[in-house]
Amino acid sequence: RAGSVTDMSVWVTLLLCFTHIVTSCPQRAEGQGYRRQVSFEYNPGRNVSGTDPPSAAPNVLHVRAVGENDTIHYVWSSLGAPTVLMVYTSSPSSKLYINWSRLELRDPSAAVRIEPSAAIVYSTAVIFTRVLEYDDANDTADLSRVPASSFYPAYQLEELTWDNANATLNASRLTAELRGRNATSQLFGNGSFTFRIAAFEGSSRDSALPRLLHTANSSKLEFVMEGLEARGNRSRFALELVVLEEAGAQRELRVSRTIDDEYTPSIFQMDKLVAVTDNASGVASFLQWKPVAYSSASASLATSVPSRHYGLRRGRNQSLPASSIAYAFFGAGLPGGSRVAAINISFGTPSGDLYQSSKYMSWSALIGYGEPPEEGFSSLVIGIMAVGLGLPILLLLFGGVSVCIVHRRRSVTTYQPIN
Repeated sequence: RAGSVTDMSVWVTLLLCFTHIVTSCPQRAEGQGYRRQVSFEYNPGRNVSGTDPPSAAPNVLHVRAVGENDTIHYVWSSLGAPTVLMVYTSSPSSKLYINWSRLELRDPSAAVRIEPSAAIVYSTAVIFTRVLEYDDANDTADLSRVPASSFYPAYQLEELTWDNANATLNASRLTAELRGRNATSQLFGNGSFTFRIAAFEGSSRDSALPRLLHTANSSKLEFVMEGLEARGNRSRFALELVVLEEAGAQRELRVSRTIDDEYTPSIFQMDKLVAVTDNASGVASFLQWKPVAYSSASASLATSVPSRHYGLRRGRNQSLPASSIAYAFFGAGLPGGSRVAAINISFGTPSGDLYQSSKYMSWSALIGYGEPPEEGFSSLVIGIMAVGLGLPILLLLFGGVSVCIVHRRRSVTTYQPIN
């Protein structure tokens, strides 16, 4: 029996050592994946006049992510409605060109182009059109159940005045901000709508909640609504966005679920708005987020607020803004039919705190090329599962062996044969 107990101790020790090794090894998906050379610039190619005030300059932020034999261009702008244009090319030397005099015309078609144009493989745009505010009299936190009479006039984001984004650009950290205000509205005061932008050279995970997993093929946006005065005591809010697709692809809404909430406590779901090619050969791009927002700049489980989407609305009859940098790339012949889709994302939960209690709300998402990064079990969770499943099996195994050994010893007779 002593031998079997010793053997079991050895096996348990080996199992614990294996678990320690697994949990000590970094995950390849989070730090050792594909990398790109990334640059971040403000108003590329624009000749700045010394007499122009900073507020007069249009905000155009260009992220150029260069791979071994391809390039991803992200063009963010608050010219008109805040928009991100993403263009993927098969050339590591493709470049962005902007005709600045044409860009500010009523028809900015062809003002934004990527050269060589023959290298363009895929392009898409996400336009953030409106922020909706409604009176949640029945405390449902469900946008689809709100009567039309309960909606306040929407905040048209193209009508805001935007701060100079160059003041927020950090080229080394690859971050910048687009912050919009409305000085003529008493509801704004010092309030604002902000889009915080981040680009990445490789795979990693955000340190702050919701701790999204990103790759070199993606960029992050964080929508922040802060300091705004609600127009009712029961006001809730929602963000509307419109996605434009080029020919050969259309958007599809997907939801994936997991049993692991290690990185984002209490959240077991990922929502994805993916661009599926017409021949079903794969996913061309994605907009991905977790269904959670936060009512404090210091995001935590205590300040988390559920978010929800309401399905896609397809077609050109959406509330498209009068101006967007997307029009400067796609031109007057904007995508139509199923290649235009709108979606609303609302924030709040029944009986939960209203926006007015904190006057702060943030929501994060990733936009990128190709398949979206998949959440998986961390090495810590794998190690815990190994111990949780492996140890009971070892105990049962060696317990059974011990019982067999003891039973066999007892069955051996102590009588001597009679001559």
